[in-house]
Amino acid sequence: MEFIYFAVKGRGETIRLIMADNNVSFTETNCGSNWTAEWKPKMAFGQAPCLKDGDLTLVQSNTIIRHLARKLDLYGADESEACRADIVNDSVEDLRSGYVNLIYKNYEAGKEDYIKALPAKLEYFENFIKDKSPYILGDKICFADYSLFDVLDVHLILAPSCLDTFPTLKTFYAAVGSRPKVKAHRESDAFKSMPVNGNGKQ
Repeated sequence: MEFIYFAVKGRGETIRLIMADNNVSFTETNCGSNWTAEWKPKMAFGQAPCLKDGDLTLVQSNTIIRHLARKLDLYGADESEACRADIVNDSVEDLRSGYVNLIYKNYEAGKEDYIKALPAKLEYFENFIKDKSPYILGDKICFADYSLFDVLDVHLILAPSCLDTFPTLKTFYAAVGSRPKVKAHRESDAFKSMPVNGNGKQ
């Protein structure tokens, strides 16, 4: 596989986590150096990330995530589990969209209010996943676990104490982060040297 994205964690990190934790061999291409002239016209909707998997060329981060979930048996055992994973993943997208808006459009003026409003948003996740452990579906990890872990990770940089009053989320975050291949990925030089966002704010 070839993963095409900018040299930031951004919307690519969940995809990297899934591939790293599930032994997917891939090369990564940085499309940032000549994005407007060379890469943007090649993308179906003018956006990255992009994943090339054999004859498939996939864009849109959540499409890529769900493709990997189907391919790697990360979509749960039945329709009920698949729906639960989808609910969490789509809720993560809502939280991530608000975070991205803050980072790129309103960081200085909006950070304080965003952090004040964050507990109410995290409480939904706490309540939704507290009947399962250690992952969203119980013992077996699914694609939405990586999505939720990643969005919690960036929020812990923004607001380091944001999980202190959410024991279920704190336990969940520790469980995903302690998986050997996730841990190895996050301890790599490539991960440590890569900024979270393209504008330096986090």
